[in-house]
Amino acid sequence: MMRIDIISAVPELLKGPLDHSIVGRARKSRKVEIVVHDLRTYSTDKHGKVDDYPFGGGAGLVMTTQPVFDCIGSLRQEREYQAVIFPTPDAPILDQPTVNKLSLHENIIILCGHYKGIDQRIRDELVTLEISIGDYVLSGGELPAMILVDSMVRLLPGVLGDAESALDDSFQDGLLSAPVYTRPASFRGLGVPEILTSGNHERIRLWREEKALERTREVRPDLYRNFINKK
Repeated sequence: MMRIDIISAVPELLKGPLDHSIVGRARKSRKVEIVVHDLRTYSTDKHGKVDDYPFGGGAGLVMTTQPVFDCIGSLRQEREYQAVIFPTPDAPILDQPTVNKLSLHENIIILCGHYKGIDQRIRDELVTLEISIGDYVLSGGELPAMILVDSMVRLLPGVLGDAESALDDSFQDGLLSAPVYTRPASFRGLGVPEILTSGNHERIRLWREEKALERTREVRPDLYRNFINKK
């Protein structure tokens, strides 16, 4: 069973999304164990302080070394971790191949930054993987952490009801997904492509491949170029 430890200075932000839908069901069925740690409980400051002003001046506050080192050190005494992940905008963009690899790990730590960032010594000495969810800045790492957790957990064996659902997702083959339709076949004058109701599975497969290529070329030309170059 995979275990994910999430370290946060604002653990309240993680309540809710981890308890419902696919992730919540995976926790209840013991497909994954997710433990949230309040970083302030590891602070030696009497007020539970976990931040301070940056050396050299400048706006904002920086998360300090002591609570993070002590928290991760305590966790590492209990088990071996294959990855200590720090979500940050100044890192490579998270992609499906990375998620696929991470989903095979047994124990993972996700460190949520906050304020202006974290002391660089934490990144240098403790963090083994840095990921970004996009070229923009958020108030903290809690939202990226939940995105990362959801993307990994849905790939774990037995989590999804349909064993092939995750394999058919966008990006699994380097392309965006083809359009999907469901009942009714006609809705307010809007129909469904005839091929999808033909019952010819080979023609449907080819149609989906064609539409996936078309959509990727139009929406994500960078992915399309990568896909074509790899063929």
